[in-house]
Amino acid sequence: MIRKLITNALITLTILGFATVASAKMVAVNADMINLRSGPGTKYQVIWELGRGYPLKVIGSKGKWYRVVDFENDKGWIFKKLVNRDSHFVVKSKVINIRSGAGTKYKIIRQAKRGVVFRTLERRRGWVKIRHEEENVEGWVKRDLLWGW
Repeated sequence: MIRKLITNALITLTILGFATVASAKMVAVNADMINLRSGPGTKYQVIWELGRGYPLKVIGSKGKWYRVVDFENDKGWIFKKLVNRDSHFVVKSKVINIRSGAGTKYKIIRQAKRGVVFRTLERRRGWVKIRHEEENVEGWVKRDLLWGW
C-alpha cells in the first residue's frame, strides 16, 4: 500500500514537472529600448539594454517584475509592463539564410547574423516565416536556427 502511494506520488510529481517545463512562458520586449536589471527594481544595476521584440523566457517573478533568461542564458529582471506575448525569434546561429519559401529549395533572399530579432508571422513544417520591421525583410528560416517562439 505504501509502495503504491509513493509510486503514485512520484508519477504525479513527474507529470507536474513536465507540465511546468512545457508551459514555460515566453515574452517579448514591447518598448524601443528597456533595461534588463540584476534585481527586481529600478535601484538594481542595468545588465543589458534590450530592443523591441527581443524574446525572453520567464523563469520567475516577484511583484511587478519577471526574472527572465535569453538565448545566451543571460539572466536578469524586467518590469512586467515592458513585455507582451507577441511572438518573436532571435538568430542563435552565426549566420542564417532567409529564404523565399519554407524549404532549402527556395531562393536565399537575405542573410542575418546572430542576435538579430524577427517578428514571427507563420510556422510550417519546421520553418518560420519572419519579418524584420526596420529592414522591411520578410522570408522563411529553419526553426532550429532561431530561439524564441
